[in-house]
This record gives sequence, C-alpha cells and structure tokens, in this order.
Amino acid sequence: MRGDKTSDEVLATAMDIAKQINKVPVLSRVCYGFIGNRMLRPYAREAQLCLIEGATPEQIDRVMENWGMAMGPMAVADLAGIDIGYKARQGLSDEEKGNPKSYCIADRLVAMGRLGQKTGAGYYQYDPTSRARSSDETILRVIEEEATKQGVVRREISDDEILDRLTLALINEGFNILEEGIAQRSSDIDVVYIFGYGFPAYRGGPMAFAENQGLKKVYARMCQFGEQFGQQNWTPSALLKTLVTDNKSLTQWEKEQA
Repeated sequence: MRGDKTSDEVLATAMDIAKQINKVPVLSRVCYGFIGNRMLRPYAREAQLCLIEGATPEQIDRVMENWGMAMGPMAVADLAGIDIGYKARQGLSDEEKGNPKSYCIADRLVAMGRLGQKTGAGYYQYDPTSRARSSDETILRVIEEEATKQGVVRREISDDEILDRLTLALINEGFNILEEGIAQRSSDIDVVYIFGYGFPAYRGGPMAFAENQGLKKVYARMCQFGEQFGQQNWTPSALLKTLVTDNKSLTQWEKEQA
C-alpha cells in the first residue's frame, strides 16, 4: 500500500520480499478496502439483494461456481465467518452501510449464532467431520421473514440476472478504482481477483472480462439495472461512461495515460 509518505525504496523492497515467498504483489493506494475488499462490497451487496429478492444460497453459489468462481459468495461468507462482515459494518454509518436489504439476512444469522462453518451452520448446514455443506430449511424461513420485514415481494430470479448483477458490480467498482488511481492499471485489478479472490483465470479477471465482452454492452446492462433497481447502486463509473461515449477501449485509454 502506497501511503502519502511511502518511499519508492520501501515499495520495491516489499515487492521483492513478496516474490521471494512466492506471492504475487500488487501495489495499491489507500482507500477503504483497498482494491480487493472494496470491490467485494458491491459484489456481496448484489448477492444479498438477489437472496432477499427471490434467489436461494444454492442458486447463487451454483451460478457463480458454474461460471468459474472457486466458491460462490454464500459459501465464502460461511468459510470466512458471517460475523466478520457484521463486525466490519459496526464501524460504518447508516449511510455507509447502505440499504438494510443488503445486510439484514446476514445480521439475522449472526444474532442466531449461525456464523458459518465454525459454528456448523450459516447459509448452509455443515457436517461436523467432513464439513460438507447441505441445504437448510431454516435459512429459507429466515430469508422469507426478512423479506417480509423489508417489504420485498420475492420473485423468480434467473441465473443470467444473478451472474450479471454480481459480475457487473465487481466491474463497475473496478472502473471507479482505476479512475481514482487506487490501482495503477487494470491488469493489477485482474491479478488481485485471480490470485486473491478465486476469479476464473481463463476469463482474464474482471477488467479483462469487461473489455472482452465489449464496454458498450457492459455499460448498457448497467444502465438497464439502474432503471430496474435504482441509480444508487447502479450508476456507471464516470470512466466507463467516458470510454463508451468516446468509443475507446480500456486498452486504448491506458496507453494514453502512460
């Protein structure tokens, strides 16, 4: 992490040490969550919103794992501990926490003592010996109860919608990070997600995936979600909008910035 007073010598030394212990180092400037965890927040937000709006943990994880993610977001939450995100939220204002629909289910599970694998139950039940996960009717009741409290009428959500909402949330935040100079280049963001967050390497990382899909297509889908779900969560990055307007690729823009 490059702070305001971090010297080039310190950064070079840190990079060298990382390579010596067979790690893949990426330089980041300072912001809440840096690169990886900052992008993880909107990804997790959309997973939670899909959950309360009509999906199940199994559907969400199946969609993302079939697409290539090492683990789906609900399984990741159970592995890390649902209380980790809960405790992190306690340091945020209500505005920073966002829409309660995006965390009320997780908060309810923490209150129930369902913290994930370490307690034997979270979004799934876990075998005490093998840790194999299985579906749990309890979580479905919790989801439905929280949806009722939040005034959400649950509906059938397609696999395609789940995939697009989660991946585009990642991509949009990636563009924000790039625009702000938190990451030096888009490939650094891709390296973080491939090596640190289980993103499928053959898809190239979130930013490469967006480039390969076509930025106009990516932008249009985000705008569609903005109309459907509101601009609060779906305002396209200014950088993405500029690239689409100017008919430029991310690669072209980065060459111009060099």
